[in-house]
Amino acid sequence: MTPDGKHEITFHLPPALLEGLDNAARRLNCRRAEVIRRAVESYLDDFDDFTVASGRLGDSTDLVLDWDQVRGGLFR
Repeated sequence: MTPDGKHEITFHLPPALLEGLDNAARRLNCRRAEVIRRAVESYLDDFDDFTVASGRLGDSTDLVLDWDQVRGGLFR
């Protein structure tokens, strides 16, 4: 753990992905680590949403709405 309470990790990237990471860091004017942190944070948010949605799709008791009825209710 670093002095600021963060954990340090090490991993390997293929050259094309590293080049994309460097380009993103340059365009965002930040360090590689910040781009990676943002990417992991975004992925985990999406993963949580996907997990909830996947669970709901498999729930036969969950209410299914008809899009035409929903749309009609929105635009009245």
